[in-house]
Amino acid sequence: MRSKGINAKDVAKLAGVSQSTVSRVFFEGASVSEKTRKKVLAAAEELGYVPNEFARGLITNKSKLIGLVMKGVHNPFYPQVLKEFTTHFKKLGYSILFVHTNNDEIQKEDVKMLLHYNVAGVIITDATLSLRVTEDFKKNKIPLVLFNRKADQQDFFSLCTNNLKASRQIAEYLIQKGCRDMAYISGGRNTSTSIEREKGFTEILEKHKIPFQRFDSDYSYEGGYETAKEMIQNGHVPSAFFVANDIMALGVLDVLRENGIAVPSQTKVVGFDNINMAAWPIYNLTTWEQPVSQMVKETVSYMISEIKEYTGHNGIVELEGRLIERQTT
Repeated sequence: MRSKGINAKDVAKLAGVSQSTVSRVFFEGASVSEKTRKKVLAAAEELGYVPNEFARGLITNKSKLIGLVMKGVHNPFYPQVLKEFTTHFKKLGYSILFVHTNNDEIQKEDVKMLLHYNVAGVIITDATLSLRVTEDFKKNKIPLVLFNRKADQQDFFSLCTNNLKASRQIAEYLIQKGCRDMAYISGGRNTSTSIEREKGFTEILEKHKIPFQRFDSDYSYEGGYETAKEMIQNGHVPSAFFVANDIMALGVLDVLRENGIAVPSQTKVVGFDNINMAAWPIYNLTTWEQPVSQMVKETVSYMISEIKEYTGHNGIVELEGRLIERQTT
């Protein structure tokens, strides 16, 4: 813990060096001899001195903070993502500045906060962003990654699972299981993940002339629960549900259970993400596993590279996942 009132001037006095020398020791890339560096670090440790990252960011216009913008904190997939990013960046000496946005699109005030803290980079998970916002980051040479999302205008780097391929394989799998009518529960029409999962799934069903219906929801447990409840009240129970994420699929399973509909004999359910809860014995949900650890590593690698030398490189990286077969199919 930092000792109250201890500053760089105190460290300089104990180490017998100038205050500017202390600053150079704690600023990456600054020129200072190894002997002096050790002397300053020893003095800093003795006094309990920790450099003020925010103040350093104001001076150098570059902090050790990575901004992470997240909307869907109700979805267990994203807290897992946050944990992985925090762990990886911490090992590299960076901290996460978490920004929770209540809107589908990242807001101007969110951007202002990130710029105010001179973040070294920005990762946006489940929010969209406008071209105007993109330009704010480009102008300040701040690398930006859209994680688990794509954008219509690809002006920056994005990384996600190959949703089209995954959903095609899920459709083929359910057809092989003998399912002859199906339902797709969407997470929302404006998200690239849900759009692509629907597209790949329905392409295969149309090819095999399998009837299907689509239902809109919101990527939440409550959304999945209420959608399935309404379907059952309307007398519609398909032979299989493909649900755009796991937390909605768990809501679907609870409704089926409450209405005495046996899974997998009367209907089958497949989710997407492979969150920890999907493996709970009460659910045992068949799902598509996103390679979260690999996705995070690829994102961190790109981010660190761009922080060291900004190029503004954009593009899409799609990684492969895998089907996890459990009792719901």
